Amino acid sequence: MSNDLFGYTAPQGDLFTQEPARNSGLAAADPHDIRTRLHKMLSEARAATSAPPWNERTTRLYQLIFPQMTDWLPKEEAEQLRLAFHEEMQRLTKAA
Repeated sequence: MSNDLFGYTAPQGDLFTQEPARNSGLAAADPHDIRTRLHKMLSEARAATSAPPWNERTTRLYQLIFPQMTDWLPKEEAEQLRLAFHEEMQRLTKAA
C-alpha cells in the first residue's frame, strides 16, 4: 500500500479488494420464466372464491415476492401485474 500525493494511506478495508463480487455467478432472470410464474400465481388467485388458495405462509410469501419479481419485466407490464395481484389479494382477504 502506498501513500497518495497528500500522504493518505488507504484504510484496512482494502483487505477485501480481492473479494469476488457478490452474486457474480448468478445468471440474469429470464423475463419469460418470470412472466410465466407471475401469471400462474395470478391465475390461482383469480380462481379462488373465498380465500387465498395458498396456506397462510405461502400467501405472505407471495405477497412479498410478487412485486419484487415484477421488477424483471418492463415497467408498464410490471405495474399492471402488481395492480392485478394486489386487487385479487384485497378481494380474497375481504371475502375471508
